[in-house]
Amino acid sequence: MIKTIANATRVAFQGEPGAYANLAAREAVPHASAIPKPTFEDAIEAAKTGDTDLVIIPVENSLIGRIADIHHLLPDSGLHIVGEHFLPIRHQLLGLKDATLEDVTSVYSQAPALAQCRNILRERKLVVHNWYDTAGSAKHVADLGDKRVAAIASTLAAEFYGLKILQADVEDEHHNATRFLIMSRQDERAPKAGKVVTSFIFQVKNAPAALYKALGAFATNGVNMTKLESYQLGGSFNATQFYADIQGHPDEPHVDAALKELEFQTAKMTLMGVYPASPFREDMP
Repeated sequence: MIKTIANATRVAFQGEPGAYANLAAREAVPHASAIPKPTFEDAIEAAKTGDTDLVIIPVENSLIGRIADIHHLLPDSGLHIVGEHFLPIRHQLLGLKDATLEDVTSVYSQAPALAQCRNILRERKLVVHNWYDTAGSAKHVADLGDKRVAAIASTLAAEFYGLKILQADVEDEHHNATRFLIMSRQDERAPKAGKVVTSFIFQVKNAPAALYKALGAFATNGVNMTKLESYQLGGSFNATQFYADIQGHPDEPHVDAALKELEFQTAKMTLMGVYPASPFREDMP
C-alpha cells in the first residue's frame, strides 16, 4: 500500500451510509473514516479541498459498463489516481425485522441494482420502485415501517438501518463486480516493482488516422492496453477524448517510449495515475 493511502484518515464516497461505495471504502481503506457525500462532484470536491484525504469513486461495472458522469469529471478534478479496488456486488433483499419473504409485495432500489436482480423480481411478481440510491432505499424502507415493502441493497445497509436479509445474494449474475478508483491531491506513484497500472487521458488530433497512429505507439512497443473509452467534449462530435489504462510503469523503457510517442501523436495527454494493480485482476474471468 502506498503512503498516501496508508496515512489517510478520511475518505469521501458518493451515496448514503451503507452504499456499496461505503463498503468499498471500508475494504480499500479500512483504517480511515468513510465520509458520505450526496454527489460525485461533492465527493471529489471533498478530496480536492482537503476536507478528506482521499475519495473513492466507481468507474465501471462488469455488467453495465462504465458509470455515467464519472469520466468527464476526472480531467478537471485536480486529483490523481493512487489505487484501485474491485468490489464484488452481492445484492440483498432487505425487509423489516418482523417481515417474511412472503409478506413482500414491492421493492425499492436504484435502477442498476433493480436491473441486476430481474429474476427475483419476476419470480415473486414484485412491484418495482426506482430510488436514488441503494442505501437510500434501505433507509426509506426502514422509515416506512411496512412489512410489505423491501429494498435491494448491501449487507452494510442492513446493518445501518436495522433491516434483516429476507433473501441473500439475489443478483442474477454472481460475477457482478464494480471497479473503484482511489484518488488523492498527492501525485504519489507506485514503485516500479510489482504489477502496475498507468492511467491517462488523451485527445487525438482532428486528422485522418489520428487514433490509429496514437494507439500504434503501444503496439510497436509491446505495451498491453487493458481499457480504452471515448467520450465527446463540450457536446462536439469532432472533439473526442479518450481514457486509457495500460499495464506497466512509465519508468520502464518500453512504457516510456510508448507514452512519448503517444504524446507526439496527440493534441493533449494527461497522466492520471500510476498505481498498484489490484490482486482481483488475477481472479477475473
